[in-house]
Amino acid sequence: MCVTMALMRDDLIVVTGAGGFIGGWTIAEFRRQGYGRLRAVDIKPVEEWYQSFPDVENRVLDLNLRESCEQAAGGAAEIYNFASNMGGMGFIENNKTLCMLSVLINTHMLEAARKCGVPRYFYSSSACVYNAAKQQDVNNPGLKEEDAYPAMPEDGYGWEKLFSERMCRHFREDYGLRARMARFHNVYGPHGTWDGGREKAPAAICRKAIEAKVSGRHEITIWGSGEQTRSFMYIDDCLKGVRMIMDSEIVDAINLGSAEMVSVNQLVDMVEDIAGIKLKRRYDLSAPKGVVGRNSDNTLIRKLLGWEPDTPLRAGLEKTYAWIYDQYMARERNAAAVGAK
Repeated sequence: MCVTMALMRDDLIVVTGAGGFIGGWTIAEFRRQGYGRLRAVDIKPVEEWYQSFPDVENRVLDLNLRESCEQAAGGAAEIYNFASNMGGMGFIENNKTLCMLSVLINTHMLEAARKCGVPRYFYSSSACVYNAAKQQDVNNPGLKEEDAYPAMPEDGYGWEKLFSERMCRHFREDYGLRARMARFHNVYGPHGTWDGGREKAPAAICRKAIEAKVSGRHEITIWGSGEQTRSFMYIDDCLKGVRMIMDSEIVDAINLGSAEMVSVNQLVDMVEDIAGIKLKRRYDLSAPKGVVGRNSDNTLIRKLLGWEPDTPLRAGLEKTYAWIYDQYMARERNAAAVGAK
């Protein structure tokens, strides 16, 4: 099912949301592979991007606006749309309107791709599209692609993702746009959000463990009971999967996630071991916690691509923890230097 497309080294590749986590890594990976014409687009000032490169065409554009999307898409051979208003569960549950407004971004980007004659388009969907009734068991056997219907996705964010999937499908059917879609399951790794309210569980727990270790207050607050289960995909697997899906003939949204499911308590266990610390756990049952159990059923991706995300969670967490530790300590040193003036 995987059919390599003839993407030339001098083709223009556009990555939206390039100032963010996955978008930044996507630009970095294309650079590593020797692609010389890259356009990185984000709404944030370039100095606030997680990764930026001087040899890349970096554009600051508000992709909620149709005109900006047309500027972003012009001349592209491929578009990778990672731009959206999103974050961890705390952000998603408390910013439903903002998450829903991301529908403007994908709608305008699809129309810009059609208008500008862009042949290939990738859309980053989410496991939040899945029916909530199928995620009430901590021993979730894995969500199959067909479990998105009948529709009962995550309120706000999940509905926007599911609607945008349909938009991609109809642009493919009506206009011949070669649209591909992947449902991401909790991507994590270095060069991502680790503080401020938009961070996801792996980064948040790493930061909390570092704070506890540095401060000497060996305790951690966990949202929910700690028994809720998830799977987490390391960024390297995400990048590989996106490229394979983009080069394939898979026209419907497909799972892209690890099948290594753990509870939040087990996630904390791993981070404690990496940090060399034992923490007293306090459970905030009033905090946002999402569905009870979510895991990726990888039957289809194994069948169609002969591959699935396979980086062990422990291995990815070690790299993520080390990066966040360096970022945290650099911030502490900068704060101390400012305070000493």
